[in-house]
Amino acid sequence: MRRRALIVLLLPLIAGCSALGALSQVLQAPRFAVARGNQPQIQLLGPSAQRPLGGVSVRLWAEVANPNPIGLVLSSLQGNLALEGVRAADVSFPLGLPLAASQDTVIPLDISVGFSQLPRLAGIIQTALTRGTVAYRLDGTLGVDAGMLGRPSFGPMTLLQGDIQTRR
Repeated sequence: MRRRALIVLLLPLIAGCSALGALSQVLQAPRFAVARGNQPQIQLLGPSAQRPLGGVSVRLWAEVANPNPIGLVLSSLQGNLALEGVRAADVSFPLGLPLAASQDTVIPLDISVGFSQLPRLAGIIQTALTRGTVAYRLDGTLGVDAGMLGRPSFGPMTLLQGDIQTRR
């Protein structure tokens, strides 16, 4: 009789844990899109102590949407930026960005690329000056903090891609 009472008491707890595990399986990755109204930009940087051969500063604007019915914290973005099809920089953003349930927000992502580290990218100066745009692609893996549901990661995936207007 005692065993039966214990089982009856534990069944809801076991069912709740099972549902919690199933919910973490259906959690969706935050979605990234190029933010409308905020143009990505690339600016050529002259030589400095940090960049003896110069480089570029890239600002990308991302609209980040949480498709889930619960709030999340976008905790990290690890990946790489390609310019004109050439891997230009590794990126690592510890974000800590709260995302409300079924809501979106716009964030800037600033990335610096020094030519001394990546001589094969020196050709983008020519492209930037002649075309006025540079093609980019940001690929990465996202980490989220979903509270009691854990800290899942999503990816790798292409997060953003398009053309960047140059600023002189």
